[in-house]
Amino acid sequence: MICFLLPINAKAQTGDSLLQTGENHFKNIVQLTTGGDNAEAYFGFDNEHITFQRRNPKEGVNCDQIFFGSLPKKGEPFKYKLVSTGKGRTTCAYLMPDHKHFLYASTHAAADTCPPEPDRKVIKKYVWPVYSSYDIYVADFKGKIVKQLTNTPGYDAEATISPRGDKIVFTSIRNGDIDIYTMNIDGSNVKQITNTLGYDGGACFSPDGKKIVWRASRPETAEEIKEYKDLLAEGLVMPTHMEVFIANADGTDVHQVTHLGKANWAPAFTPNGKKIVFASDYEYERGFPFNLYLINLDGTGLERISHDGSFDAFPMFSPDGKKFIFSSNRHNGGGHDTNVFICDWVD
Repeated sequence: MICFLLPINAKAQTGDSLLQTGENHFKNIVQLTTGGDNAEAYFGFDNEHITFQRRNPKEGVNCDQIFFGSLPKKGEPFKYKLVSTGKGRTTCAYLMPDHKHFLYASTHAAADTCPPEPDRKVIKKYVWPVYSSYDIYVADFKGKIVKQLTNTPGYDAEATISPRGDKIVFTSIRNGDIDIYTMNIDGSNVKQITNTLGYDGGACFSPDGKKIVWRASRPETAEEIKEYKDLLAEGLVMPTHMEVFIANADGTDVHQVTHLGKANWAPAFTPNGKKIVFASDYEYERGFPFNLYLINLDGTGLERISHDGSFDAFPMFSPDGKKFIFSSNRHNGGGHDTNVFICDWVD
């Protein structure tokens, strides 16, 4: 249970020490959060506000909850507040075009408590849970839920909104596999976009709303298919082998962008729509660290843009293309905290 509801002020950390050699696209980097696990920060349509998910047991936030904040001006603290219910577990929040609401996925309807984490020591694999109790909701910034957008058995989450403000893309297991769907901003007119066996998720739209990019696993051998289906039956996926795909927003003209092996995920379009930024561990045999990369839509021109040597992921550009936000393990005193960083983007 969350033990606070008042706004929190985080002292923004700045300085060249936050940048690593070779991070030439980043300038004036600022650390927005301190302590705990902070990730999936997404800009609003106005370039001035973000939502993100945060877990910090030291503050009573025992599993991910959604927070909302205004981006600070130079020298000011980052002010943010809890906007989810404080119950269950949440993920993937995105600000609505009306600047008054946001959508997110939550398990709170099933239980007030955090859903159980998979025991990876027993499973002996790195897996993500896909909780069947996740549904997608719209709420205001006081935490009041004004609408439930999904109400089907199984996992519904990972929703983002088209820059046009008319469509939502999300991930669902309603057909028995994990696929991508779109719906109107009000939850109507649901359409299935992907239909290939494997985990399809984490989709977002291009700046003009005409394309989508997402991460996907593609089990091919009989052994891989069995492993995928067996884990899915337990509400689990193994995200260690994923590639980046793009398609038209209606699901046509599917193209695989990366062929790197390992885990390539958290993709997003650059502001001009000509490149994709994503996180990957493909350079490392042991599956860690994760760095950020740019790549052309046709898979050429791969460029590494982060060099911290730990964990850099969840990249996103502001709608006006001036700012870049991501989560990182950098500057955490050698611990395990993941924090949100923002910087000016340099082409």
